[in-house]
Amino acid sequence: MSHYKPGIDYAKQQDQNDTLASYRNRFYIPKDKHGKDLIYMTGNSLGLQPKSTADYIKQELDDWANLGVEGHTQAKHPWIGYHEFLTESMAKVVGAKPIEVVVMNTLTANLHLMMVSFYRPTKKRYKILIEADAFPSDKYAVETQLRHHGFDPKDGIILWKARKNEELANYDDFESILETQGHEIALVMIGGVNYYTGQLFDLKRITQLSHKHGCMVGFDCAHGAGNVKLDLHDSGADFAVWCTYKYLNSGPGSLGGCFVHERHAYNKNLNRFAGWWSHNKETRFKMRDQFDQLPGAEGWQLSNPPILSMAAIRASLAIFEEVGMDKLIEKSKKLTGYFEFLINELNNDAIKIITPSNPDERGCQLSIQVKNADKNLHHQLTETGVISDWREPDVIRCAPVPLYNSFQDVYYLVEKLKNILK
Repeated sequence: MSHYKPGIDYAKQQDQNDTLASYRNRFYIPKDKHGKDLIYMTGNSLGLQPKSTADYIKQELDDWANLGVEGHTQAKHPWIGYHEFLTESMAKVVGAKPIEVVVMNTLTANLHLMMVSFYRPTKKRYKILIEADAFPSDKYAVETQLRHHGFDPKDGIILWKARKNEELANYDDFESILETQGHEIALVMIGGVNYYTGQLFDLKRITQLSHKHGCMVGFDCAHGAGNVKLDLHDSGADFAVWCTYKYLNSGPGSLGGCFVHERHAYNKNLNRFAGWWSHNKETRFKMRDQFDQLPGAEGWQLSNPPILSMAAIRASLAIFEEVGMDKLIEKSKKLTGYFEFLINELNNDAIKIITPSNPDERGCQLSIQVKNADKNLHHQLTETGVISDWREPDVIRCAPVPLYNSFQDVYYLVEKLKNILK
């Protein structure tokens, strides 16, 4: 029997008992035209702005104004090694060692750089396995890598599909793909949390199975970083990439993160595209040396760090450092469990949650399928003050984010949905 209860009093009581409730005040919550807080449920798409972000960026603007080029060494936080200020906190967020993590570039750029190193096709082993409803950008990246190497994507991409009349990918099917075609697969590249269904994959299980068949393994953790326990080091994956503007609240189009497993840290023979920022820090500016590769994930950097974007990431990571992933996940499970309870209480046959009901197989996003609905339903929700996310043909994605969403947000969201469906 569920321990959740219906009614607004329960939601208010949960908010009063919530040890993270005060963090909501550390973010700007978008408001309607009457100045009332909107119910913001799209942290899975763009996280809200921490109130501290402006100060972090202003510090760098001031140092640039006052110091010019000298800011590289004399700024309060010297720019030359600025990315290093982010490494340890980011490593904690994704469950990795500092040597395995770097903040650089953007998500799909990082994915391509990783595939340069970890997708090394041969005539016999050239295929790439992805999940059937992978994020479109991943699909395009993978298709173009195949083409770049002279292969036909129609033949080179293997899709891990859900079964007929099911939404979620099944591990038995994954195993049988590897049993029958593993010898032809060069790379397994899966979204750590599927953007559409919200299914959190078992990264370790996928990695072990794939490695057993001689495949390289990478994950796109755009929907996982800052949302679920990724344990990237422990997963054994060869690489992972993610963005920071969803659950990590770093602002639209902000930089991405990259993980390269420690076992590759000192391998200078790995194929890669290089730039001066992956060169030994001691001799980087002598500009005359033979290329001298940095060890670890830093060795994949190309350019000097974009400071203003990194300042915003620092602001957000400071909050993550304070709270810690464990507490966030604990609240996330309560919030999302409550959300699921209220949706089920509606007892409406037209509504189906396609996200796994096991809290260990999802993050804070629930994807709600509404039979015979069209985008009009989403417009109606928006008009009642709910910012959610519509995915064709009939799915509303909602993510009650533990840092700034409340139990009352969830309660009122479901009430509004109920009224619209009437």
